[in-house]
Amino acid sequence: MQLGIHLRELWRLRVGVGLSFLLAVVIALTSINKVSLFPPGIKGRQLEIAAASTRVLIDTPRSGIIDLRTDTYTFTSLTTRADLLGNVMASAPVREYIARRAGVDPRRIEAVSPVTANVPRVLTEPGSEKRSSDILRSTDQYRLDIQANPTVPILDISSQAPTKEAAERLANSAVDGLRDYLSVLSARQGIKRNQQVRLEQLGRARGGVINHGVRVQMALLSFLVVFAISCCAVLFLSRVRRGWLAASHSEGDEPAERDDRMLVATAYGRDGA
Repeated sequence: MQLGIHLRELWRLRVGVGLSFLLAVVIALTSINKVSLFPPGIKGRQLEIAAASTRVLIDTPRSGIIDLRTDTYTFTSLTTRADLLGNVMASAPVREYIARRAGVDPRRIEAVSPVTANVPRVLTEPGSEKRSSDILRSTDQYRLDIQANPTVPILDISSQAPTKEAAERLANSAVDGLRDYLSVLSARQGIKRNQQVRLEQLGRARGGVINHGVRVQMALLSFLVVFAISCCAVLFLSRVRRGWLAASHSEGDEPAERDDRMLVATAYGRDGA
């Protein structure tokens, strides 16, 4: 019943509802587009988020995976080395090489290193802390999540980027960038190729968009919220205006009524006299 009363009130306030509709449309469009006045133009906001993943096998020059003579100690050593290389991949120097391969600013890449079982979590994830500004830029951010398998020498690399192609390129660049860094480091220290660790990528990265339809959802949600709030504001202002006018009329009628009563009383007194 109350809903019908409110709708009836809004029907009488068609001008205010029309203005609310136009305001909601404008807000919905600006929520998915960037509008600039100087110079004038409209550019779509980056709202979609894509992800990709790949895996890297840490091996010796003479593969210890297929060589049956490889003992348990060597295999365990490779697993520990994979955890170490995962932390190296998330470091600032390696991110420079990754950014060069991916063609992005290294400051836009956030990398999360593997979590080591015997090290506190706060120390093993130096890039995982969140700031209030990260919420606004998260859809335009390049992110790497590196996890070391605790039982086998394999690194699982997940990437996040604004587009599917950028996410796949970032995941592949993480492997290639680590290779570049290790090559420069081994050349600087004079380590021969047959003495270097080998990174074997198990297939190129594959990914896709993980929030399809986000533009339509964002525009619809913005429209409904703004339109509802605007209609409530129209009802509130209309009732305030009616109350103000009613109070004004009431105050204006009181002196007239008092004068009429005095006039009647005076006339009645004369007649009695």
